[in-house]
Amino acid sequence: MAYLFDTPEQRKIMFDAIGIASIDELFQQIPAELQLKRELDLPPALSELALEQDMQRRLGSAGGRGTCFLGGGVYDHFIPAVVDEITSRGEFYTAYTPYQAEASQGTLQAFYEYQTLISQLTGMDVSNASLYEGGTAVSEAVFMAMRINGRHGRVAIAGTLHPEYRQVLETYCSRLGTELVEIPHTNGVISAEACRAALDSETCAVVLQQPNFFGCLEDIRGLTDIAHAAGALSILAFDAVSPGMLKRPGEYGVDIAVAEGQPLGTPLQYGGPLLGIFTCRGDYVRKMPGRLIGKTTDRKGKECFVLNLQTREQHIRRDKATSNICTNQGLLALRTTVFLATVGPAGMRQMATLSHQKARYAAELLTAIPGVSLKFPGAFFREFLLETPLPACDMLKALSDRGYDVGPDMGRFSLTSVDGWQNCFLVALTEKRTRAEIEGLADAMRGVLERV
Repeated sequence: MAYLFDTPEQRKIMFDAIGIASIDELFQQIPAELQLKRELDLPPALSELALEQDMQRRLGSAGGRGTCFLGGGVYDHFIPAVVDEITSRGEFYTAYTPYQAEASQGTLQAFYEYQTLISQLTGMDVSNASLYEGGTAVSEAVFMAMRINGRHGRVAIAGTLHPEYRQVLETYCSRLGTELVEIPHTNGVISAEACRAALDSETCAVVLQQPNFFGCLEDIRGLTDIAHAAGALSILAFDAVSPGMLKRPGEYGVDIAVAEGQPLGTPLQYGGPLLGIFTCRGDYVRKMPGRLIGKTTDRKGKECFVLNLQTREQHIRRDKATSNICTNQGLLALRTTVFLATVGPAGMRQMATLSHQKARYAAELLTAIPGVSLKFPGAFFREFLLETPLPACDMLKALSDRGYDVGPDMGRFSLTSVDGWQNCFLVALTEKRTRAEIEGLADAMRGVLERV
């Protein structure tokens, strides 16, 4: 049964009412020799994450799962218990997108708080109330760029963009006559020369990723300047945790920034549902897809929340609609709101810093194994691409049998940018991974290769 502790003030009121000075007087009828008076032998205080890991270790179980080093856009981050506690309340858990919006003030306020926190996280002027997931957010950003500059003929896509994001965009554009031009990468990053060569007067946008799909860090500011010089918009797909350590998207000068919001309070849950983060510059707010919640006052001067923008076919003429987005990820946006409000700026910095430090440590250990190397030599954030003597599918199966989930395997992607990399796979680190787990992965990989 849920309860709240009594405060000292409340206890004093009760003591005064029954005429005692302290709680010890309540036990005076018990003989002193029968009263247990000793200090509890408790270990030092632990963080919530450390306490959870300690309990799992004592129980001999981690939920029946392997130790997760999986990357590629969805990550195994720690979620404070308060996120589940608040979002599991009935009034939140059953909530859906409001169709009579102003009747749902609590829902609108939650989305307003989400927008505020996402704008602070990204350094962008405005955020919508969320989209479905990161892949479709990229496509919606491209369509928004077309509405802004009136160009529809060509979109330049970094060869380092997530292959599945590109596949989604190809599907969306397959009947529009829009040419998708890949910007080739060199050593896992896009060069200024390659970017400039891919642009022409018909290019509406350049789509970049930071860190990119290979985990490498791009020169987003320089590439954005090249896009703007050609009259194109800069669209950035960013890692939702990276602003805790890297520059925020707004500091790169990009026009639209999108992300997969899963790392911010949503568990892995077998690949979905996910959360699409969508932000942009204030000048473009009326071209933005989805919903936008605002705050105002009613006729009695009382603060209230309203649905400012809902530019979809159900509300305005079809040719004026910004997208066919008919909803938002209300529950997952709420989880992100609770998560960000709980961890705060310091918590985000700690998440990002620990993830990066542990990734550096893992890369050093793994590349010390004979035959194992980084595919690309450049800087990375918390994910890197490894190459081993074994086909990645065989290596990952062997590691999984030893209790380590790693990947994805580059061989599963058929795009030009990753063809022929059957021996390569991604390794991702989060703040949850311990030194023992990282060293265990290295030992397991060494053991697999020794059997070859």
